[in-house]
Amino acid sequence: MLAEVERWLTTRSWSATDRPLHQILAAKQRTGQTVSVVLPALNEEETVGDIVAVIRHDLMQQVPLVDELVVVDSGSTDRTAEVAAAAGARVVHRDDILPRIPAVPGKGEVLWRSLLVTTGDIVCFIDADLREFSSDFVSGIVGPLLTDPGVHLVKGMYDRPLAGAAGQGGRVTELMARPLLNMHWPQLAGFVQPLGGEYAARRSLLEQLPFPVGYGVELGMLIDALHLVGLDALAQVDVGVRKHRHQDGQALGRMAAAIYRTAQLRLARGHLIRPALTQFERGEDGFEPRTYSVDTEERPPMIEIAEYAARKVA
Repeated sequence: MLAEVERWLTTRSWSATDRPLHQILAAKQRTGQTVSVVLPALNEEETVGDIVAVIRHDLMQQVPLVDELVVVDSGSTDRTAEVAAAAGARVVHRDDILPRIPAVPGKGEVLWRSLLVTTGDIVCFIDADLREFSSDFVSGIVGPLLTDPGVHLVKGMYDRPLAGAAGQGGRVTELMARPLLNMHWPQLAGFVQPLGGEYAARRSLLEQLPFPVGYGVELGMLIDALHLVGLDALAQVDVGVRKHRHQDGQALGRMAAAIYRTAQLRLARGHLIRPALTQFERGEDGFEPRTYSVDTEERPPMIEIAEYAARKVA
């Protein structure tokens, strides 16, 4: 590990308990910064309501930490939108945001569009499939941004149990993302959960970043933020344990391919083939190939979008 990373681990890695809530609230009041929480959601009716309810109760009603709580529905076919609204979130459909640019499927697409329907100086992203959710996930990762002006992006770090075994979750992280970062961006080798979906950043940073539309958004954002603001502006906070729905092996393969493609684009921006991933499923006549495109479309920095620029001027 680089000496720079070893130093970073001692100065930019914290626990949620390092900043008590009263200290975070005092910093928020002193600086006047506002906080938006965004939940990207696709068919998460079983969990999204509980997450919204906890954030509203703990961080909006009990204390005034979160100013805005938005669920961006990316085309759910279940009751995700209804459940989220009933729990107290403002629900916005992906396709209703920036309609002149047709939406494409993908988590990164939803996160990018969320910048147009939120106003907070700090934007906190929380995945909508978490179980046994604690509001420490929000206060823990927002805390450094409110208390330290030198911090621009904070990732959550946590244990990810799999089938009851501690530390076995995050398979794509260990098999794809961590090797890529250690080999090509060793400054980022200290991040425990580089692909984690719980993180917060200053709007002034997010609006300058391109957003891969799919699974590569977290990796791309981390790499691009490193180049834009430097390692010392990035941080991570231990928020305990993350429990969520795990995907099957083939879904993880598609995720890994998209993440590799995101890294590839950042290593060489020139002419590249349009990649595909072929996987196999057993059918009536034996194993049958299924081919998926993993070309990673990216949205430009939001600051370049006319509607966003006009809103800032207004």
